Amino acid sequence: MNIQAEKLELMKLILETDNPSIIESIRRLFKRELTTDFWETLSPEQKEDILEGITEIERGELVDYEDFIKKHK
Repeated sequence: MNIQAEKLELMKLILETDNPSIIESIRRLFKRELTTDFWETLSPEQKEDILEGITEIERGELVDYEDFIKKHK
């Protein structure tokens, strides 16, 4: 099923329900998705590790995947 068909099916289900808790759950789901940036869910240590990795890449400090795998087999 393609995305448009999925959307239509969800709309149909929403329109047919009279259960307020289902509607509220859907509303909360959308609010959370619209307001949450994954970066904000990371710990300071995770953010630091990611930024350090980006800096290493920018400096050209890369390891070839195949070489890495050979070392660790």
